[in-house]
Amino acid sequence: MDVGELLAFKPTTAPKRPAPKDDKVEPEEDDPNDSYEARAKKRKVAKRRAQEAANRAREEERMNMLEEEARQARLQQEGKLTTDQKAKIAELVDSGETLENVQLDETGVKRILLNFEKKVLKNQELRIKFLDQPEKFMESEMELHDAVQELHNIATVPEHYPILVDLNSVPSLLGLLSHENTDISVGVVDLLQELTDVDAMTGSEEGASSLIQALLDNQVCALLVSNLDRLDEMVREEADGVHNSLAIVENIVEFRPEVCKEVATQGTGFLTWLVNKLKVKVPFDGNKLYSSEILSILLQNEPENRQIIGEMEAIDSLLQQLAYYKRHNPNTSEEAELMENLFDCLCSCLMHLPNRERFLRGEGLQLMNLMLREKKVSRTGALKVLDHALIGSEGTDNCIKLIDILGLRTLFPLFMKTPKKSQRGGTSAEEYQEHTISILASLLKNCTAGNGAAKQRDRLLSKFTENDHEKVDRLMELHANYLTKVKETDANIEKEVRKTRGTEDELMDDEIYLKRLDGGLFTLQLIDFIILEACSSAASTVKQRVLQILQLRGGSIKTVRNIVREYAGNLGDDEDNDPEKKSEQDYLLNLVDKF
Repeated sequence: MDVGELLAFKPTTAPKRPAPKDDKVEPEEDDPNDSYEARAKKRKVAKRRAQEAANRAREEERMNMLEEEARQARLQQEGKLTTDQKAKIAELVDSGETLENVQLDETGVKRILLNFEKKVLKNQELRIKFLDQPEKFMESEMELHDAVQELHNIATVPEHYPILVDLNSVPSLLGLLSHENTDISVGVVDLLQELTDVDAMTGSEEGASSLIQALLDNQVCALLVSNLDRLDEMVREEADGVHNSLAIVENIVEFRPEVCKEVATQGTGFLTWLVNKLKVKVPFDGNKLYSSEILSILLQNEPENRQIIGEMEAIDSLLQQLAYYKRHNPNTSEEAELMENLFDCLCSCLMHLPNRERFLRGEGLQLMNLMLREKKVSRTGALKVLDHALIGSEGTDNCIKLIDILGLRTLFPLFMKTPKKSQRGGTSAEEYQEHTISILASLLKNCTAGNGAAKQRDRLLSKFTENDHEKVDRLMELHANYLTKVKETDANIEKEVRKTRGTEDELMDDEIYLKRLDGGLFTLQLIDFIILEACSSAASTVKQRVLQILQLRGGSIKTVRNIVREYAGNLGDDEDNDPEKKSEQDYLLNLVDKF
């Protein structure tokens, strides 16, 4: 082997993980019967595979260029290699071949890790010694990069993750996140993403748990945030590093949901970075979508994160991001997913009661009302947010404000006629109706004379007499539809009860009631509550119209009363002594007696 061949020699890199031979990844076709979450998951997996293939190709090209530059530099500086230098190259080649043939048993994993530690130490020493002479430590940097790539093999044997922890390699890896060379830090992020991949960790729960705990103990999220702050997303490789950093957080949370708060608040705060990322006024990109998805997950799984978001005054930031969709539809399905994630974040935030006041101060009601009026795709999300903002006694101020800003003019047209499928943004007609009915029920419950909202209540009740009681006709139509739906659900549950009786799968009473609620009973209860409330408080002609329609359709007053009585009986727990719930129960039973 001559000198040129020695310099050009490069050991074949072992495969990271079993992957398709063709770098071109065929996306899975969306099944129209899949849920929105399932289709989003398929798109994310396909995108990740395509990105991994592109990363492998770019990495190989970059390493070839670096090696060629190093070879040219050596030839120009030295002209001719000495015998000692030839021996050193041969030794390096032999060590490369040795690592190539390492088997991934316990001994092999230890050899890979010890080789990595040596390269880290060597690079640190040379960087300190030759601080202002990059050419002196360039070769060690390449060796370190190769050692990091070699660690990808360990992702195929999660049962050996405890060795990674026991040899204290996790702090060494995380320390490289702050390496001066961003190529090294991005390479480590890519490695951590693969090591924490949920599909990889399912092979050994014990090994995965030890790795995740070691990462959390060493403040992985704080270090990731520090690294994210210095990455330039205009550089493609660094943009991929941002995406992989978010993937690491998602992997940790998916494997251990209970650490959502710890993940969100480590160091300077991952939540802060996510909110700032969404505030940046740049064109839509994949990382912005991914950030919204991670924020949505962290808010859904941890109540304390909702409190933190409110204290950060991030409600205004979410409203500002959503304001664009008031008069514009998303341009792509990915941008539509970003918009839906932002709405989900807002709904989660409103579950923390003090955030409703922040939502009101930030003119969130006005924005949602305008979205309903503009009839864009954002109308579905706005309806869902209003439902969350108004529900319960804590939503009283929002209910009063919605009527004051003429929200009934936009709400009742949706109540009278559910928009076409193309205008609902993938939401079912039933879900649309449920949100509208829930909002009307909240308005009737919270706008009372006792709350100083007698004027708003009168405006609401007067709607039921407009245009020859058309709202009452629609209300009775919905009652008939959902009553039929509940009867079908009850029949199916009865079959299941008979089938599972005496077995381990036998349904308990609570399970049966929850199935009935999911099958339309909850919406029917709200519809019948609105009927009783309108009959009791609105003009007498409303009750006459209700009784007339029930008689024409063969309905029964007894049915309506029984449904509302069941609704009252299931408010709160048996051991719950909440005076608010008791007051609501008494009010509902009083309505039943009046009807």
